Amino acid sequence: MLATEFLSELKAILRDSHVQVEEDVGHPLGNSGRITVYPQSEEEISNVLMYADNHGKKVTIAGGGTKRGFGGGTEVADLLLSLAEYKGVVEHNVGDMTLTVKAGTPFQSLQEYLAEYNQMIALDPIWPEYATIGGVIAANDSGPKRFRYGSARDSVIGMRIVYPNGTIIRSGGKVVKNVAGYDMNKLFIGSMGTLGVISEVTLKLRPLPKYESLILLSFQEGKMEEIRAFAVELLDSLMEPTSLELLSPSLSERLTGNHAYTVAISFEDVESAVHYQENFVKRIQPAKTNITILPLKEARAFWKQFYTIAPNGRESGNSNEIEAALKIGVVNLDALQVIKASHILQDAMNIAVEAHGGLGHGLCQIYIKGTGEEVVAAIERLRQFVIPLGGYVIVKHLPLALRQKVEVWGEKPSYFFLLEGIKTKIDPHSTLNHGRFVGGI
Repeated sequence: MLATEFLSELKAILRDSHVQVEEDVGHPLGNSGRITVYPQSEEEISNVLMYADNHGKKVTIAGGGTKRGFGGGTEVADLLLSLAEYKGVVEHNVGDMTLTVKAGTPFQSLQEYLAEYNQMIALDPIWPEYATIGGVIAANDSGPKRFRYGSARDSVIGMRIVYPNGTIIRSGGKVVKNVAGYDMNKLFIGSMGTLGVISEVTLKLRPLPKYESLILLSFQEGKMEEIRAFAVELLDSLMEPTSLELLSPSLSERLTGNHAYTVAISFEDVESAVHYQENFVKRIQPAKTNITILPLKEARAFWKQFYTIAPNGRESGNSNEIEAALKIGVVNLDALQVIKASHILQDAMNIAVEAHGGLGHGLCQIYIKGTGEEVVAAIERLRQFVIPLGGYVIVKHLPLALRQKVEVWGEKPSYFFLLEGIKTKIDPHSTLNHGRFVGGI
């Protein structure tokens, strides 16, 4: 039952904002709330957090809901703070190529807005139609184009944060060349909303590329040493690919119709420079490989499909089939071993596995479907494989019941006491996204 007093006080705090009351039915992915509120101003965010912090209420933060299955062992918190109605561009300085935007703004709508000015945000998160810029930053989400453009930490130059006690702070600034004080931005990027609610983000922009293409190079014999030799030659050249992503045979078949290890190489530049780099790849193309070059429109269509292959936290999923998503980090070319291991795992167990990994940055994404026991066993087997490589495994999507059985973030790191100390200092009552980060922070 909902506390009548709690609800009435929240309505008084939010005044004219939309307050949605939900039954305490939970969700297969957890991270929901007995009461959902939709603040429409930074002041309202502050007032809600201040009330919750003072009254010992737990708050879960949501944007577009795509990351509902990422971290956390709580089914229903006292309050779900949704930023879905807190959206829009605050300031766009076209000449300086900077953008300040409210955290609840969907990522794709931002890219569409910026395209009118031939500019873009140099990030490529999953489910961009629904993912909000605040959620992308809080989870430090990025895709294959991280190889050239970097992560959220490389795009964010300033933020406004609402602390759990309602205090509003600003980190960074609104200009690219800002070197005053500590870089507080990095403290909040990737912290999963456990330190504060991101209310505004200021990003540096890039020019929209004049042209782009995508090369799909499939290795029919699947020999890892041949793929490695090709990748090394390309990485050692003067070429500047935007992505250098290895697709597992199962994922390649889904995206291209070809069941073979496939390297997706994208180029973004003026058209003549892109074609020059395409010709270079043709010259070093290994024997017994097939090459397909997708021009501008087809390349963009490929990536549009690519960014929807991961599980979507907005959906409850089919209870008869469990979906999991893993993020695995290793030294760049060790991604070859991870993708191969995931393919072998699919053949050894009764599960479906699709995977891709960056040969330039070492981040791999593994998507698993099967029964609960099989999925958990697969996660543990991959973790045991990756640890000797000096890498890590993070579970980015899994139903709540299984997240409560699996170490989502792996073992606590040696520096955990620092993370714990920061959390205790900023959020002593564990008000925000309790248990959603490393070590149950």
